Amino acid sequence: MADPDQDTTHFGFRTVAKDEKAEMVAEVFHSVAAKYDLMNDLMSFGIHRIWKRFTIDCSGVRRGQKVLDLAGGTGDLTEKFSRLVGDTGEVVLADINDSMLKMGREKLRNKGIVGNVNYVQANAEALPFPDNYFDCITISFGLRNVTEKEKALRSMFRVLKPGGRLLVLEFSKPIFAPLNKAYDAYSFHLLPKIGEFIAKDAGSYRYLAESIRMHPDQETLKGMMSDAGFDNVTYFNLTGGIVALHRGYKF
Repeated sequence: MADPDQDTTHFGFRTVAKDEKAEMVAEVFHSVAAKYDLMNDLMSFGIHRIWKRFTIDCSGVRRGQKVLDLAGGTGDLTEKFSRLVGDTGEVVLADINDSMLKMGREKLRNKGIVGNVNYVQANAEALPFPDNYFDCITISFGLRNVTEKEKALRSMFRVLKPGGRLLVLEFSKPIFAPLNKAYDAYSFHLLPKIGEFIAKDAGSYRYLAESIRMHPDQETLKGMMSDAGFDNVTYFNLTGGIVALHRGYKF
């Protein structure tokens, strides 16, 4: 008899069938795509820009390299990587959600970024790229929405070149108890109200808050990356652990 736990997963605090989650997450991001950048600034008080800058600094990306910005949304990291890799490099902005991908393409093209960026609609669990292709992969605030994270990590490992690195920027577990309480109050009371006022969608932002709480903590994610094959996995707590940047290498 099949284990029912193998067929279910979390959608926020709810338990849903695995084959339903991707579509449910898609509906969330179709809903929030148009206001995504504005809401990021409001939700993080602009600090997300510092977190992303730190990710870029830790990436070691150089001219001529190939970079995958997975779950890249509206292209904040892609924009920076495009300038770093130059005309001889390549950046792929990939997202499973076509609404987010369209927003990213429009935003970057309006900024004149066209030559070295490609756009691919892709599922992180089954990346449509050759083995050993990318020098660096980043996934920024996207891993927690993936149905089978272990499968996605193995897929990322496959498409990385030997010597390549994965950087996972994601909400995590605050390391100070008082901060944890304040963060809960903000996430479950204020955040949905901001979502309702700005994006006319309190439910999607309630899901996003719940998905953060269900995401593996720092040490658990470190172990998952190691299990997927990554070496020298480390993480950096940012803003008291509200966000963590994990980095691992393929040797």
